[in-house]
Amino acid sequence: MIHFPSLSKRLSEENPLLMSTFVAVMAFLSYSCMYAFRKPFAAATFTGEEWWGIDIKVWLILMQTLGYMASKFYGIKLIAELSGNKRGLLILSLIGFSWLSLLGFALLPAPFNIFCFLLNGFPLGLIWGLVFHYLEGRKFTEMMGSILAISFVFSSGFVKSIGRYLLVDWAIDPYWMPFVTGAFFIPLLITAVFFLDHTPAPNEGDIALKTKRKSMNKPERQAFFRNFSFGIVLLVLVYMALTAFRDIRDNFVVEIWKELKVGIAPELLTQTEIPITLILLLMMGLLVLVKNNFKALFLYHLIIISGLLLAVISTFLLQNGWINPFYWTVATGTGIYMAYIPFNCLLFDRLLAAFKYVGNVGFLMYLVDSFGYLGSCGILVFKQFGDWEAMSWFTFYSEGLIIVMTLSAVIMVINGLYFYKKLKHHSIILAINSQSIQPLPLKK
Repeated sequence: MIHFPSLSKRLSEENPLLMSTFVAVMAFLSYSCMYAFRKPFAAATFTGEEWWGIDIKVWLILMQTLGYMASKFYGIKLIAELSGNKRGLLILSLIGFSWLSLLGFALLPAPFNIFCFLLNGFPLGLIWGLVFHYLEGRKFTEMMGSILAISFVFSSGFVKSIGRYLLVDWAIDPYWMPFVTGAFFIPLLITAVFFLDHTPAPNEGDIALKTKRKSMNKPERQAFFRNFSFGIVLLVLVYMALTAFRDIRDNFVVEIWKELKVGIAPELLTQTEIPITLILLLMMGLLVLVKNNFKALFLYHLIIISGLLLAVISTFLLQNGWINPFYWTVATGTGIYMAYIPFNCLLFDRLLAAFKYVGNVGFLMYLVDSFGYLGSCGILVFKQFGDWEAMSWFTFYSEGLIIVMTLSAVIMVINGLYFYKKLKHHSIILAINSQSIQPLPLKK
């Protein structure tokens, strides 16, 4: 009988690329399964159902996003201080609790069932940090992280296609559809998490290339933030905008398609995401070839800026009738995710490596993510309860893209200049001290 932990350790030593690819696929499957408990409800419209004059679907999105946001703030501490113990069991427990909340949504009467989505969102917000914890600080982190990150694009569309299929072809009640969709993914989830949980720790070569990773206590987190505060604040602002508009695209895609007068076949929700998935996988995966951490850090800045501008330009082309809605959806999705995905640990993995800073990506990721979802909640509330309530989601989304993404591109240029100056100063200090590996001196 094959003992998998021993096999995985041997394979990691003999063929690290093959082992890294296998682990990346398991991470992709684990996180994709999480989406089956988070996003299927977005395939339903709940037309005509309101509470306090607001559509039920808006309430569901708001409740889930609030829960997700709360978990991100909690995750700043939890993920930063995470050890390697019982991560797999924690992943399964959190998703299991989320699944039970979907059962509550199906069984409880309205409007009480709305609050089940608050409980649904909180545990799911911790899954990304738990899964990426297996991947960070390795030679092939870019490749592994890219495969994991495309689950944002592919899985969201895929599980909504399944949800739409259950609604249309199986005539499943919209309130039961999210719970039923999740049930289909449980066997795959358990299998993927089992294999992921037996990932060997980074070896000496990984540590030499990407710097040792360890948990960070509160004083260490505070010191890191003080040292890079200006750059981190700029990144938070851009990520807040990206998270808000990614969520609008993700949650209101059905409404946007309807206003564009496009028929919403279940497979369409996946077809638009496949080109985006392939483009991003190739683009992000190739960065594993860039060994110089300084160059890679600024290449990520360039990718983010390019993605922001792609979203702006493609929206301008649609408004002038120069591209059709399908290609606009693919182009804006590609642009948003080109900018969004590097924030999900890849940019921060290179940041730590460039400065030879001993810490972990989870702290930085959850710091920006918490404010990202705060921005998403703010935009949703602003749209629904402000002066723009009567504006359609398509108009709000397209007009907002042009203004907010342009401003975000400018901020990213400033941020790149900031880190360039910081790295240049860091290099001078290293040369003066004649030491090969030193963290940047912390401000007192």
